[in-house]
Amino acid sequence: INAEYGKQWYQRRVRARSTELARYGIKTGLTNYPASYAVGLLLARRLNQKYGLDETYTGVEAVDGEEYYVEKEGERGAFYCVLDTGLSKTSSGARIFGVLKGAVDGGLDIPHSSKRFPGYNGESGEYDAAAHRARILGSHISTYMQTLLDEDEDAYKRQFATYKKEGIMPDMIEDMYTKGHAAIRADPSPSAKKEKTEGYKPKSYKRARMSLQQRKKSRPTEGCFPRSPLILLFTSDFFIFNII
Repeated sequence: INAEYGKQWYQRRVRARSTELARYGIKTGLTNYPASYAVGLLLARRLNQKYGLDETYTGVEAVDGEEYYVEKEGERGAFYCVLDTGLSKTSSGARIFGVLKGAVDGGLDIPHSSKRFPGYNGESGEYDAAAHRARILGSHISTYMQTLLDEDEDAYKRQFATYKKEGIMPDMIEDMYTKGHAAIRADPSPSAKKEKTEGYKPKSYKRARMSLQQRKKSRPTEGCFPRSPLILLFTSDFFIFNII
C-alpha cells in the first residue's frame, strides 16, 4: 500500500508505505483495511510535521469511526487535498477509503462522505460509526482468527503463519493497531536513508550487450531449417503459408 501527497509536476511532498508500519509495531497484515488506515494516518501526520502543522491539526487522536472534518484554526489552514483513486477499486468498504479515513483523522482536509465507509447502510442511509471503528481496529480479523483456531487449526496455521511467527494471537489485534497509531503520532518522520558505500553500483537486470561474434556463436546450427523467403497466399476463406 502506497500513499502520496503532492505529486504535481513530479514533485512528491511526502510518501508513506505499509512496509514502514513494522517500525510502529504493525509487522504483519500489511495489505488489509486496518493497515490502509494506518498508512493514511502516517501520511497525514508526516505531512503536517514537515510543514509545522502537526500541533495545530492533531485530528482524531482516539479512533472512534465518527465523521470528522477539519476546521481552520489560527492563521494557517489545514492542507486541502483531493483523493485520486487512480485504478483502485472504489466499491463500498474498499481499502482506498481506509487510507482516506486515516488521512482525515490525521488532520488533512479532504472532501468526502461516509457513504463508502464500512458501516454505512445504503437502504436506511444511516452510518454506523462503531462498525467502522471495529473495522479500523481489525475486529473482523481477530474474529476470523479465533473461528479458524477453534474449528480448523491446520487452516489457521497456514493462513495466519506470519501472525503466529510474530506471536500475535486473536485477542492482541486491537491492541496492536491502537499502539501502532500512538507510535505513528509520536514519530511520523521517515526513517533515515542508508548511506551508500564507496563504489556502490545498483543492481541491474538488463541483459549484457553481446558482440557480433557472441551472437553468431549463440545461434543454434543443428536441427534448423535454412532461412527462406515466406510467401503468403491469400484465398477467400483462409491464409496459406508456404515456405520455399
